[in-house]
Amino acid sequence: MSDILLKLEGVHTHIGAYHILHGVDLLVPRGQLTMLLGRNGAGKTTTLRTIMGLWHASQGSVTFANADITASSTPEIAARNIAYVPENMGIFSDLTVKENMLLAARSAKRVSQMDEARLKWIFSLFPAVEKFWNHPAGKLSGGQKQMLAVARAIVEPRELLIVDEPSKGLAPAIINNMIDAFAQLKATGTTILLVEQNINFAKRLGDRVAVMDNGRVVHAGAMQELAEDEELQQSLLGLAI
Repeated sequence: MSDILLKLEGVHTHIGAYHILHGVDLLVPRGQLTMLLGRNGAGKTTTLRTIMGLWHASQGSVTFANADITASSTPEIAARNIAYVPENMGIFSDLTVKENMLLAARSAKRVSQMDEARLKWIFSLFPAVEKFWNHPAGKLSGGQKQMLAVARAIVEPRELLIVDEPSKGLAPAIINNMIDAFAQLKATGTTILLVEQNINFAKRLGDRVAVMDNGRVVHAGAMQELAEDEELQQSLLGLAI
């Protein structure tokens, strides 16, 4: 396995009186796409939020690029060139698509200062972003908002991209578009951690996979190994890929 960019060791997370993560161990290799799978309520979103410092681990450690970020604030973690697309997408509905993108481009204060070549590349991935550039983001469809959320996260090169259920509620054609976009991102060397429920999505994109159950990682390995082992799929996820 290539070198590890992100590592969780024995991570426990409490939310109020609730003990959600029970010792999560997770390795995310640099330059690969790691899928985080599991049934609803397994702790996947809590794991992402703990990585981003939105909730803090009560025990264990989170290490990024050999630096301990366990106790870091969310702005400090984001400043390490980590982008996070939450399940609710986090779109600013009253702002235009352009304004949403500009807010995420930390090196630019106006559109003219944004990387034109990178914007053209993003438009090629998500044509709706260009088409609705001057429209209020709140007027977009669900699929278009998801495209904007991912486009905003990659408006500048990121060392790690973390995305929570990018295909949720999307039409098959838009899911295929999203798969193509992540495949191109992966080809640029971007490290990606994806939570997914769409198993076909996971099978087509994933290099590595970690499966969660009851707040723990219960399986980790190559995505292809899980995709080819129906008994393992059934025991871990209760379904067949």
